[in-house]
Formats: sequence, structure tokens, C-alpha cells
Amino acid sequence: MSCAGLAAALVAFSIGVAAQPATADASAQIRRTSYGVPHIVAKDERGLGYGIGYAYAQDNLCLLADEVLTVSGERSRYFGAKGKTLEQRDNLASDLFFTWLNSPAAVSAFLQAQPAPVQALLAGYASGYNRALAERRSQGLPAECGNGEWLRPINSEDLIKLTRRLLAEGGIGQFVEALAGAQPPTQASQQAPAGFAMALARQQRFATERGSNAVAVGAQRSANGRGLLLANPHFPWMGGMRFYQMQLTIPGQLNVMGAALPGLPVINIGFNQQLAWTHTVDTSKHFTLYRLQLDPQDPTRYLLDGKSLPLARQTVSVAVKAEDGNLRQVQRQVYSSQFGPVVQWPGRLDWDAHTAYSLRDANLENTRVLQQWYQINHADSLAALQRSIEQLQGIPWVNTLAVDQGGQALYLNQSVVPYVDQQLLGACSNPQAQGRMVVLDGSRSACQWKIDAQAAQPGIFPARLLPSLKREDFVQNSNDPAWMANPAQPLTGYSPLVSRHDQPLSMRGRFALQRLQGKARLSVDDLQRMVTDDEVYLASLVLPDLLQWCQGAGVDVQAVCNSLAAWNGKADLDSGIGLVHFQNLLSALAEHPQSWRVAFDPADPQHTPRGLAVEQAAVRKRVHQAALASLKQVSDSGVAGEVRWGQVQLASDGTPVPGGPQALGVYNAIHSVPHGQGKRLVVSGTSYLQLVSFTDKGPEARGLLAFSQSSEAASAHASDQTKAFAAKQLAVIPFTEAQIKADPAYREVLISERDQGAVDLK
Repeated sequence: MSCAGLAAALVAFSIGVAAQPATADASAQIRRTSYGVPHIVAKDERGLGYGIGYAYAQDNLCLLADEVLTVSGERSRYFGAKGKTLEQRDNLASDLFFTWLNSPAAVSAFLQAQPAPVQALLAGYASGYNRALAERRSQGLPAECGNGEWLRPINSEDLIKLTRRLLAEGGIGQFVEALAGAQPPTQASQQAPAGFAMALARQQRFATERGSNAVAVGAQRSANGRGLLLANPHFPWMGGMRFYQMQLTIPGQLNVMGAALPGLPVINIGFNQQLAWTHTVDTSKHFTLYRLQLDPQDPTRYLLDGKSLPLARQTVSVAVKAEDGNLRQVQRQVYSSQFGPVVQWPGRLDWDAHTAYSLRDANLENTRVLQQWYQINHADSLAALQRSIEQLQGIPWVNTLAVDQGGQALYLNQSVVPYVDQQLLGACSNPQAQGRMVVLDGSRSACQWKIDAQAAQPGIFPARLLPSLKREDFVQNSNDPAWMANPAQPLTGYSPLVSRHDQPLSMRGRFALQRLQGKARLSVDDLQRMVTDDEVYLASLVLPDLLQWCQGAGVDVQAVCNSLAAWNGKADLDSGIGLVHFQNLLSALAEHPQSWRVAFDPADPQHTPRGLAVEQAAVRKRVHQAALASLKQVSDSGVAGEVRWGQVQLASDGTPVPGGPQALGVYNAIHSVPHGQGKRLVVSGTSYLQLVSFTDKGPEARGLLAFSQSSEAASAHASDQTKAFAAKQLAVIPFTEAQIKADPAYREVLISERDQGAVDLK
């Protein structure tokens, strides 16, 4: 095509954005800028979805295909029952769970509940993905797809399955093995699947791998008197929770930039012309357990208000590839009471002749989640954003923090929470409840979740009973309860399922409040440094005490003391082995809270607990034992004494990654796991880092996607932003037409369902 022809095509497309009817074939314009970030323009939702699905599959085809396989319960069909998911679950347990979760009836009902624009986005996304799949098959599939026999075209239902998995993450999704393996005690041959120790570890890591920081600064504290936002979600660097950066535009209707999770045709964290928002994983409860009193004559029946009722049974069937390559069907019965499915966790939630446990997850009835982010993307004011969240109540398990161009800052702990207030909890809670799980009495119908006519779904708290705070100085959250969003206005008086004010703040939360204290004006650079300084906040509380202990320590731990003295108190690339020893020491001492010199005081949450009581012989002994253990651990792992943190903690491509454990108060929280001799592999942490300020000309943003756009090793965009993250080089995020077209890496294509050949315009 000639240059004139290309220009004419672009003009025709631009005119068509407003002129073409909604029934026309889907079409989209995809402009790529530096780091391969797509800016997608379409005339309607179906075209927008088409562009999203196509662009995403160009960068992450195998990732999405693998996730679709998982949520469809088909891993065992291709990889056998004993293979592992990305989360290290047995394929069979995963397949049984997702076959139950994503039954055809549940998926169909969810899809039908979506408004027409959301259905159009989903249909377009699937079509765009399928086009890219066909193109990439003909070009040669990425290595991550293996032999590719398990790849297939997708549809809207597959995207709904991904969405339902996202909803379940905060509840029943943490009980995969417990649901898949639950069997009556009379069926002794049906053993619960192995992997509960791993499942417990995953459950305890949930907040670690899906935590976040957020700061919203209002007019009283921002440098220019307008809104200022830091978004710092800590999400997995791989798999179905891996963010993707993009801009979505329907001229005259929508213009939003940010990041989205795989399979979602909306922006989850981002900004538009009028406002910016982000999320942090909340501490609210999104499910409860019910302790069932079983019929003494039959452990598959339970007593409710004195009446014996049968547990409902659902046969779940999974195709499994045997060692000979043939397929066989494996069936399990999933039992449910009227409260929800029965879950069985040996030693924690046992199903015996007297007792069983049902789990009710509030988000399984939340069909509003996609519509919720659709409305947030379109919000033209902070009031509109707040109104949509309070009315729709589609946010699953996160807080929302936002600012607008006028300088209002907003915090909302408005997610889907079971309506179990203090009164109901007192009347129905089980004294045998273990850990942080809420267990209610399942023998009385009076213990059902309360119903409020103003709530968006039966059995959840209405918005008026959930925390919200609007201020002109700041609000912040680092996965703490709502009460200290701003210490000047504590949020208290809520159900324990919603928020508590009797537990210590996270070290990240205390670090943020320390940085935000006072009345000084805050700039974008100030908020950026909160992350990129890589400060270990906990070191400021206890390192002086450790060094004091070192003065009387023996020669057997002198290497630890020397490393602590030489350590810079940070988790940056240049930090020495002192960081590793400090982490090991504090991890051991965390099991002994009495080691604090000053214990936690609810009246002073910003400054307690603090200090290490090394003046006590018992504490000195613990520190000495922990130091010896740390020396052994470092030696066994192969970490050299002169090593730097940047040589230890690496991305999958070998790029050194700054940041460290959130338990140490590292705001740039990075979770890494042992991976080879003396190395650690980053699996989650700082993901989409976004700083937005508002000016007279609209939003100005900088940031990056820490793990880069593409999950394919051969892509030019597999690690380019990761290297920028390591160098602490945040880039300007192109948003306006002028910024997009001035980008040195600018290129664009037009795609349409009618014409399967992409038109390259540059």
C-alpha cells in the first residue's frame, strides 16, 4: 500500500470511529510506544476488546492459553494428574476444583448477568486473541507453548472462567485441595490429596504475594495543590495475576491508561483525564466457614434447627491422561450444605462422624466485578467513582484509593464482605475457630449472614456500614485494616470481619506514615523515593540494638556482626550480606514477640512495637542462636561473604532486582524464593508502578511494569522494563496524542475481523 493509501486508511478509520454502526465488524487501531505498550483505539466496545485480545496475545499468548487450560479444569487431560500448576498444585486437585467452580451453568449465568457493553468487550477480546493465535501458529509458536497441542481458540465463557478464578482468590480459591479431597469418613479408601502443607503455605503467603502500597495526596499536601497518586501493587510476576500495561480509547466516550490482569478487558489500576486510582489487598474477610453438626446416623446428613437434611452431591468428572497416553475419567463427589461446599483439611477442618465444615464465599455471587471496573474506567469525577463502587459493590477483595484533579483524596474499604456484625459473631461464632478463619454455627439458620435491602447482593454488608474516608491531605494503605488510612481521622467501630483496630500495623504501613508525617508539600519525586530508596524500615527500629548486642557477642558470630555493621540498611542492589543475616535474625525473632523492648500499644500504633530487648539474657540467647543458624543457612545456600544483594535476587532472565521482604518494612516489597546455588528468584512484588499528578493540562504520569510486558523470553519486551526497574529509571507514561505520537518507538497497525490481514501503518 502506498503512503497516500495508508494515510487514507487512517483517516477513514478515524472518521469511522464515530460513524460506523455498532453492528459492524470489530476493528481497532493499535499504537505501540516504548517498551511495547499498546494504546488501543476503537469505535465501540467490541472493537476495543478485539484490539486488547490481539495485543495481549502478541505478548502473552502461551500465558493466557495456559491459564484458560487451568480454569477450564483440563490440565490433567494434557499433562497428567500428577503434573503441577504454576502454583505447584497437583493438576488433578486443580482440575476437580475448577470443574466444580466453573460449571457450565455458573459460567452461563455469570455471562448473562453482564451488561451489553461488557459482553461486547468479552466477545471482542476472544475474537482478537483467536486471530493472534492463528497468526502465531502460522509463524511458529513461542517456546513457552511447548508442542502446542493444548492450545485452542477461546470464547467469552473462557474469559468468564478467568474472572471467576480472580473472584475466588480471596476465598474458596485458597481451599482447592480441601474441596477436591473432601470425602465422608465412611469412604476410608478416598484419601484426601497430598499437598496440604503446600496449600497452607500458599494461604499464608496470599497477602505477601498480592499485597500493595498506595498513597493518595490531596490539595493540602501536594506540591501543586492538585491530586497526586502512588500505585505500587505487589502482585505475582508470572501466571494469571500478572499485570499488562495498556491504554484504552473510544473517542468521545473513554480514554483510560493503566494495567489489567490477564483476560480482563478493563483497566484495573490506572488513570483517566479526571482521576487516578489504585487498589491494595484488604484485610476484610470474604468468606466464613460453617461448622456442621452431623446426623449421628449418617455423616452425609447435617442437622439444621433440629432437622436432618441431606448434603447435596455433585459429581465432578475430569479427563486424565494416563501413562500409556489414553484418557480415563476420574470422578469425585462434591458435597454441599445450604451454606456452601464441604471442605476437609486434615488436622484443621476434619470431617468425622460428628462434624464437617462448609465454606460460604461472598464473591461467588459477585457477578458485578467486570461492570465495576468498566464504570471506574468511565468515571469522570471522584464522586462518580465513589458512587459506582458504593452502589454496585463489585470490588472483590481490595481497598480503593483515588485522587482527582481538584485535589480530593479518597480511601474506600468497600469490598464484598459477609454481613456478620459483632452481634451475630457473638451469638454464632465457634470457640474452636482456628487461626484467622471465622467459623459460625451451622446448626442454626439464625446464623445465616444478615440481609440488608440496600446491599447489592443478599448477605453482604451495605456500603453505608463499610469504611470510607475523603480528605484533602492524604490517605494511604499498605494492606493494613482501615483504621490508620489517616491517623488524624481513625476509622473504627466496624465489624471484625470488615476492619480491626487492635492489631499492630504492618512495617510498610508504619514506614509510609513516617514518610507522610508533618505538613511539608509532597512531590512526585517524594512518593517515588518511598519505593526506590529501598529502605529497610525495621532496621531503624532494631539495628542499633543488634549492634549493641554485637559488642558482647562471641567470635563464633563475629562474621554476622561485621556484616551488620557494614550494611547500608537498605535492600538495594549494592546491599551486602548484612541484609541476608538481618532478614534471618528478624525472621527467627518474629516467633518471639516478647523480644520487643516496647510491646504493641493500640494507643500508639505508629511507634509500637519497637526496640530489641538485648538487655535481657533470654533475648541475647535467642539472637545468638539465630545468628549461628543464619551463618549455617548462608553457608549451606552457597552465598559468598562479599556478595551484593543484586547478585543474589534475580528476575527469571538474570536481571538483578532491588527490594526485599515486606516483613522487614521494605516498601519496595519483593518476594523471592531460593533458586539454585546462592540465588533467589523473584516470584512476586512491585509490579505495575504508577505515579500520577494532575496539572492544568491534565494528568502527568510516570512508571513502569517491573517484569515487562511480555512473558515470552524471545520477545524484545521480555525484560526491557525489568532492567529499567533495576536501574530505578521510571519512564514517562504516554497518554496524550502528542505524547504517543512523539514516542521514539511509535508504530501502529489497523486490524479488523473483516480483513484478517493487519495493515502496518509505520
